[in-house]
Amino acid sequence: MKNLFKIIPAIALAGLLLTAFTTTNSKAVKCLIQMTNYTGEGAYVVVSLLNQEGNYEETLYVQGKDSEWYSEIPEWWKFYGKYRPDIDAISGATISGGERTVTVLQIPEDKIDKGYSLRFETSVEDQEYYVDDIQFELTAENLKAKKEGKGFIRYIRMLPQ
Repeated sequence: MKNLFKIIPAIALAGLLLTAFTTTNSKAVKCLIQMTNYTGEGAYVVVSLLNQEGNYEETLYVQGKDSEWYSEIPEWWKFYGKYRPDIDAISGATISGGERTVTVLQIPEDKIDKGYSLRFETSVEDQEYYVDDIQFELTAENLKAKKEGKGFIRYIRMLPQ
């Protein structure tokens, strides 16, 4: 029994150290998404973190919770659909033409200024899909910027918290 009392603190300390070394700090960045004045159904918007090679690394945000339509965002679906990881940042409804929404993105701090990118994909039922409605390098400067869209998104504005 004495040995058990010696082992338990050692196991607890090992767990704390493992957690400390594997936890990634994130930077909260407020993101306003302003949509263009289009007609039709609401848009699904997916914000993803891409690595230096342009491959998906993490889904940061999904606007639209009806998962039966996620396959209509084909490039992201190739990544997400294969693994189906839990996504903490799923918003309730899609966003319609002319509307805006504000969300807080949790950006991994160790990815900023390291060659990573943010990609905003949009898709609207019976309309088009824009794989890179907005895409830009993940830099400290870009996290304070306004970026113009080329599809359903008119612009986004990033505001670090």
